[in-house]
Amino acid sequence: MFDSLKNLGNMAGLMSKAREMQERMKTLQEDVARQQVSADAGGGMVTAIVNGRMELVRIRIDKDKVDVNDTEMLEDLIVAAVNAAQVKAADLMKQEMAKVASEMGLPPGMIPGM
Repeated sequence: MFDSLKNLGNMAGLMSKAREMQERMKTLQEDVARQQVSADAGGGMVTAIVNGRMELVRIRIDKDKVDVNDTEMLEDLIVAAVNAAQVKAADLMKQEMAKVASEMGLPPGMIPGM
């Protein structure tokens, strides 16, 4: 009976560590949300910029490289650039989360989404 009670001291430490991790993850998400990443498609014809929340912030179209009359190609390039930028933003978040997990001594894969 008393064996199970001696683990209660560890429980307080675990709860404290969990709160610390939760606070660090919230701070990390806020920091990454402010960052911006870009990706291009069509050899720089279209560049998409997204923030760390994977929200589209800006589209740049190089009018010297794009045939503005070929709207179908332009649409495809926009989609490709946005998708590539969102993948970069997701990778950035995963890398930052892995750093925090490592700093806290957590094994890889302990944080969902990594």
